[in-house]
Amino acid sequence: MLDNEVLRCIQDRRSTRAFKDCQIEDAQLDELLNAAVWAPSGGNNQTWLFTAIQNKEKLLHLNTLVREGFQRWVPDNGYPSKLAAKERSANPDYNFCFHAPTLIIASNRPQYANAMADCALAMQNIFLAAQSIGLGSCYVNQLHWLENDHHIRAYLFKMGIPTEHVICAAAAIGYIAVASTAPARKDNTIQIIR
Repeated sequence: MLDNEVLRCIQDRRSTRAFKDCQIEDAQLDELLNAAVWAPSGGNNQTWLFTAIQNKEKLLHLNTLVREGFQRWVPDNGYPSKLAAKERSANPDYNFCFHAPTLIIASNRPQYANAMADCALAMQNIFLAAQSIGLGSCYVNQLHWLENDHHIRAYLFKMGIPTEHVICAAAAIGYIAVASTAPARKDNTIQIIR
């Protein structure tokens, strides 16, 4: 590999699922959100909204709503991670964002074809920025999966997320308590046509 700081950051980044019980610094949050808004967006629309939640009680209440939402949710496909999340949510100790002290939710305008892609690019910026400043991060899908649950949407609306917005993704952020190991890369995932 080339001796390059960005490439090293890409290869060193891991999904963190065990965070320390202390909040990140305000300056770190500012850097993560700044990294998000510098992501590319379709037609340079920049129609996203990034909502950072750092209030522990609000995160715990949101987790309760997610647990309850999964119990109401009727499987609409066989996606294994979604089914596993529903099963895990029955456990009272379940926490969809792994007790991270900061959760950043990416939402976007409805009926916008690039909503998910734009927010995914911004999330990657957040993850790489977190890695570069010594923080852990994890992409969490549960709010996207349950975006039509009216209890969750009403609570997110109270926190300033428009009810018409599509919930695209969320990032759990904090200091790493337990480092994750690097999973092996699968073979046959690259083609080069010259």
